[in-house]
Amino acid sequence: MARTLKGAAAGLAVCLFVTACSGDSDPEPERVEASQQCDGTLSAEAARALETVLNTQRFDAAPTGGLERTTGELVQDYPESQRRTPRHALCRTSPAIGSDQIKIDFRLHREVERPGDGHAADMHAYDMGVKALSGPRMAELYVRCVSPRIEGSDDRPARIRGGLIFLRSKLPDTVRIREANLTILHSVTLAVVRKLGCENDAGLTEKPVFKALPE
Repeated sequence: MARTLKGAAAGLAVCLFVTACSGDSDPEPERVEASQQCDGTLSAEAARALETVLNTQRFDAAPTGGLERTTGELVQDYPESQRRTPRHALCRTSPAIGSDQIKIDFRLHREVERPGDGHAADMHAYDMGVKALSGPRMAELYVRCVSPRIEGSDDRPARIRGGLIFLRSKLPDTVRIREANLTILHSVTLAVVRKLGCENDAGLTEKPVFKALPE
């Protein structure tokens, strides 16, 4: 009987060890809130907007450092900004369950830019920054920045384009969705221009003000 109990105890110990090891090697993915997405650049309003367009309150964990990296890349790109510069992804955000994903990126742009980046039919213009466009699948926000970090911008302001795009989306083209997308992009863009030290926050207000322009 004692030998049987000893064998059972040894078997239980092995099972517990294997279970612990299995848990260490395959941890449960971290689930985070909307406010923790995009390197902490989302305001309370933008976090709620992100929950709206992705229809969730729990998100996959996202890498950090995007704000520092993106602003540094914009500074480096400035001497070549008369040409089309690369897009620099600040963040990607996706729900903990589901396949939707939003990407937000920034680049310097030329003075003449084709609206909507191929989605002009779905885009609606707003009086925000230099130019703002928003639709169910993407949003764009253009600003001009004069900053001590960007040498020469006092004579030739840096023209910054922020873009938000859904990699998958079946959202309707409604005012609520358009303003939600632009709320998210406004918040991240405001963080970028403040990190760059743009004068007067590059013309952006603390909170987005939505004034749709005539079609």
